[in-house]
Amino acid sequence: MKARALVAWNVRRIRVDRGIPQERLAYDTRTDRSYMGRIEQQSANPTIDLLDRIAARLDVHVSEFFIQPPKGATAPKILRKGRKPVPLRSRKK
Repeated sequence: MKARALVAWNVRRIRVDRGIPQERLAYDTRTDRSYMGRIEQQSANPTIDLLDRIAARLDVHVSEFFIQPPKGATAPKILRKGRKPVPLRSRKK
């Protein structure tokens, strides 16, 4: 796995494990939410300074962003935002 993919994987994994929404992490690290999304989607290259701020907010060492995931590991899940959907059977017609 390349460095950008490792950073994306681990930032998202740690953020989701801590229950921190992407918007909150972006705000706390003084960056734009869309940029944080691009980091997690591997389409942006964060600076070392930003990685330091993200690591500080997530309470990890910056080296945690470069740990290889175990073979067969599933991608980190996303945090659900907003209201939960109403089940189909209980919707009014």
